[in-house]
Amino acid sequence: MLAVLAAITACACSSIDCPVQNSVYTNYALYKADGTRDTLHDTLSVLTFTAAGQDTVVFNRGVGLTGFSLPISYVNPCDTFYFGLKQEGDDTQWIFDRVCINKLNTPQFESVDCQVAYFHTITSVETTHNFIDSIVINNPNVDYDTERQHFRIYFTKR
Repeated sequence: MLAVLAAITACACSSIDCPVQNSVYTNYALYKADGTRDTLHDTLSVLTFTAAGQDTVVFNRGVGLTGFSLPISYVNPCDTFYFGLKQEGDDTQWIFDRVCINKLNTPQFESVDCQVAYFHTITSVETTHNFIDSIVINNPNVDYDTERQHFRIYFTKR
């Protein structure tokens, strides 16, 4: 009788289908002023500061790329990134631009048994203009879709 009760209890439990990775990322694509895709020939790194005030590299030394992805914070209303560009052939000189992404955060509940995930709506983006000419919001909705292009970055002539 005890074995039957254990078997019924085991069959009655449902499997919880929680996402393994509940982080979402923003996707950046590089463009030339004429609207065609651009390839970065210089070295690009991106860092941010954690809630504890420590700097953290979130993208390190990308070269020859046409796009990249960056994580986005769960609940901060504004994410600030520091894009660093080291020009080809110059081993010492880094140029930095600050990028501020303003967003609305929306909690997403998959199940009461799962950790909450956050989706975001990008409301604006601001940048300094040391080597970034402009950043345009291409799609403001940030969720689990990894193929969606959120930003287009236009660099100044290098």
